[in-house]
Order: sequence, then C-alpha cells, then structure tokens
Amino acid sequence: MSAVRTVLGDVAPGELGVCDAHDHVFFASPRLPGEELRSVTAARAELTAFRERGGGTVVQWTPYGLGRRAADLPALSRATGVHLVAATGLHQDVHYAEDVLAPLRGRAAEVFVAELTEGIGTSGVRAGPIKVAGGFHVLDAHARWAMSAAAEAHHATGAPIAVHLELGTGAPDVLELLCGELGVPPHRVVLGHLNRSPDPVAHREAAASGCYLAFDGPSRAHHATDWRMPRAVQDLAEAGHGDRILLGGDTTTAAARSVDGGPGMPHLLHRVAPRLALAVGEELVRRVLVTNPARAFAVEWR
Repeated sequence: MSAVRTVLGDVAPGELGVCDAHDHVFFASPRLPGEELRSVTAARAELTAFRERGGGTVVQWTPYGLGRRAADLPALSRATGVHLVAATGLHQDVHYAEDVLAPLRGRAAEVFVAELTEGIGTSGVRAGPIKVAGGFHVLDAHARWAMSAAAEAHHATGAPIAVHLELGTGAPDVLELLCGELGVPPHRVVLGHLNRSPDPVAHREAAASGCYLAFDGPSRAHHATDWRMPRAVQDLAEAGHGDRILLGGDTTTAAARSVDGGPGMPHLLHRVAPRLALAVGEELVRRVLVTNPARAFAVEWR
C-alpha cells in the first residue's frame, strides 16, 4: 500500500489535506548569508499561520548539508498540526563547500537510501523525496552525479525525485537523463519552478511525459510568477494535464517569511489559490492542492 513518508512516520495519501508541495521550514546556504531559516520559533509561527489558512502539509525540499534541522521537525509537526515531509539529495554545487561534499564522493546513493529508510543523521526522521538540481539550461557534472545517485536511490526505495530547475529551464535534459538514461518512471519525478519560465510549449511537453510540474515561489518580482501562473495552469488543464500540476511557496529566506513581513507560506492559500480559482475554478484548484500532491509524493516503499 502506498504511503507518504512524513517526519512522524508514514501516512495514507488522503491524510495530507491541502499541500504546499515545495517549501522550506529550515534552510541555510552560503549563497544567502544573513537570510538563513534557522529559528524554530519563526518556523512554528509560519506553520501555524499556514495551518490557520487551511494548510495541511508542507513538503520541505531542503536537502543534505543545507541546514535541514531534521531533529526539530517532529516537534514542529506535532505543535502545529501540519504534516511535514523532509528531503534527502543535493542542491547545486554552488551551495556547498567541498568539505561538505567530500564525504559523499562515491557513496551519495548509499547516503540517500540510508536517509530514506533509516533516518537523517541521528534524528530518526526518514526523508520522503530526493531533491536534486539542474543549471540554467544545462546539466553540469555535479548535477549529473547527483541525479545518477538519486536515480539509484529511487530504484532501491521507490522515492520520488524533486528537481530544482534553474529559472524553470532544462526540463528536457533532466527528463532525458532521469527518465531516459537512468530509467526513473516519469510519474516519480517532480519538476520545480516551471512558473519562472512561462513557456507553454515546454510545459505541455514536460507534462505529457507523465512527470509533475510544480509552480512554486510566488510573488517574486524578478520572476514571471503570480500574474502569468493562472494562464499557464489553465493552458495545461485545457491540454488534459490538470492532474500533473502542483503548487508551492518555496520560502528560502528569513525576509520572505510572513512572520518577518514577506508573503511566506500563508500567501499560497490566502492570495495565490483564490487568484488561480478565478481562472480555472475551485475544483481544479482543489485537485492541484490536495489530490495531485497526494499522488505525487505517495510511494509503495521498498
């Protein structure tokens, strides 16, 4: 029987409720100095605000080495009533010092599998998806290494693979590698940041492969986000791909949290979802927020 692996254990997909399919409870990267998501108090407030807007689950895409604080996640989930899903995997190499990556050389897949089946460090929290990342229109050697390890871990466990697409680009290369060369079923792949490259042809081609498309990171003025996203979702739905779409907030900096004056997690349900409903209707929005993520992150664990 399929289940979604949360920080409190496996749950039935139907228990997720309304899902923020890509966000960060904790995140710390040398690329974002001074904007680290480290505060447990702020995380609790943000999750509570999300819950008060009707949220049920947050999938944290923070991977290995970027401040996941896995040991703090179970208590936050219990305190706020929000299901939390943790991730393993690797981001782009620019987010890491070499001494962080060195322990993974030659054994990345082994580490990913251990975090999926045994737990992250000594926390006992098991990861759900495997996060990897491409570059701007290209896959460099680091991305190919990480994706190869992710595919190996997928084949060992069944876990889904969540992909950061840099500015929404590179989906054909990612799918060619993961689903072609490495044999990952497309329905086990979630492509992130499609809103950042509003190309309807590319969106339809990616959706037709059978993978999931996440429109995440709303209200970023330097990206083509909120105002183009409803039309992109409508276009996919009209092409018969309404069952492939996910929504997420992708809060990566302290300033972006609602408790610090940004849109944060609640914005997804307070502003983005109602705006989307005007374009595509309440029924499709519910599928995007509830039905689709329940399928995307549910696994028959091996």
